[in-house]
Amino acid sequence: VDSANAGRVLASDAAVFLKKSGLTDLVLGKIWDLADTDGKGVLNKQEFFVALRLVACAQNGLDVSLSSLNLPVPPPRFTDTSSPLLLSGTGSSDVPWAVKLEDKAKYDAIFDSLNPVNGLLSGDKVKPVLLNSKLPVDILGRVWELSDIDRDGMLDRDEFAVAMFLVYCALEKEPVPMSLPAALVPPSKRKPISVPGAMPLIPSSTSTKESHQSLPPVGILPAKTPLTQ
Repeated sequence: VDSANAGRVLASDAAVFLKKSGLTDLVLGKIWDLADTDGKGVLNKQEFFVALRLVACAQNGLDVSLSSLNLPVPPPRFTDTSSPLLLSGTGSSDVPWAVKLEDKAKYDAIFDSLNPVNGLLSGDKVKPVLLNSKLPVDILGRVWELSDIDRDGMLDRDEFAVAMFLVYCALEKEPVPMSLPAALVPPSKRKPISVPGAMPLIPSSTSTKESHQSLPPVGILPAKTPLTQ
């Protein structure tokens, strides 16, 4: 990222690189604020390492805070494919779907057994399947949020496959990502990439609105279910 070998990274260069982590602008803005300690809009090597470490924390479902810096986490992952800043016409539409055909057939069978209406399952029908996995409710909330790609409070066949894929990943002790990687977006939901003047990423205090819209519909996987349920 520091191609000029200047010992520091500008906000604009760092933003382009950090976007490749697949995290939301909201999370990346928070990471930047913590790493850029003196608010100069420039990171030295040490501060850049802090940013990388916080990206790894976020990707592994840990809190984005300075107290997470000493926790053991795998290195952060960066991919070009999920970067909305890739201006090439190809981008994510060419990435093969992470859900394999044989798994998709299994997930489809579960989907059909839940009596979908017009090819859609309501949250009430999906909830027991998710809870059945015995995963923590906050993880299941994130699974729902990532798989309800069009935010209509229902899952179609492809979205349900994404939910099942994420549940099985979590059961294998793989972290559920904070935002959906390009490879997991079903081909039916992919849009041609357009970059409206490449959104500025830092600081992102303005994007608090988005975080409200992406909450799961009320009644689905409440964040704090009493243990008795």
